[in-house]
Amino acid sequence: MTKKQRAKELFLEGYNCAQAVAGAYANEMGMELKTVVKAVSSFGGGMGRMREVCGAVSGMFFVVGVLSGYDDPKDTVSKKEHYERIQYLAGKFKEQTGSIVCRELLGLEGKDNNPTPSERTKEYYKKRPCVEMVGIAAEILEEYLACQH
Repeated sequence: MTKKQRAKELFLEGYNCAQAVAGAYANEMGMELKTVVKAVSSFGGGMGRMREVCGAVSGMFFVVGVLSGYDDPKDTVSKKEHYERIQYLAGKFKEQTGSIVCRELLGLEGKDNNPTPSERTKEYYKKRPCVEMVGIAAEILEEYLACQH
């Protein structure tokens, strides 16, 4: 199963976008799925359903941080390299989707930021591109990580 397929599967199980993408990489990060999904649970709905940065993008960034982030606050070279990675991944996502911002991807511009999650019905899946965004982010990350090894 590809990471794209796994991420989509997790989303369809009810996990949010960030959880689905990051959860697909739990093994690679050496973390249990439960730990990963809890750690990124705040990022769904574009940061707690505020419709800011897409959760799928945040999940992708979380994985890259765990796998190749920096930990020395004075190491400006590593910090710069890491931010370059993040900007590259954001650019790849934006190339395919037009934005990294949840409300723009969903066409919601200031609407539907109620903290209550939408019920996952057939209608929800028909009108929301989230499962596709999750797949795109997971695939970009899979391709990126394959080139890093």
